[in-house]
Amino acid sequence: MARTVYELQQSRELLCRQIVEHWDILIGSVSTKGPKRPGFNLTCKRDGLTRTRHIRKPDLEQVRRMTARYKKLKQLIHKLSDLNWLILTRQSE
Repeated sequence: MARTVYELQQSRELLCRQIVEHWDILIGSVSTKGPKRPGFNLTCKRDGLTRTRHIRKPDLEQVRRMTARYKKLKQLIHKLSDLNWLILTRQSE
């Protein structure tokens, strides 16, 4: 179904509001320290180097929520890019 530029812009506004709701993020993944060592780490790549940070037990669930928000934020940004491209092409018709 073809949508008007106005409808696409309304969708973009909604998507932008969803993106703002996901700003509370942490980049990385939660992993265990290993079978012999209890505990969890947050691991990510930065400037070509792997960075690992210890996660305190009381913070574990919040860290998991924040890393999940990052994954959702990436999806939303890709949708926004696609939508922006569609709006751009429709405006130039």
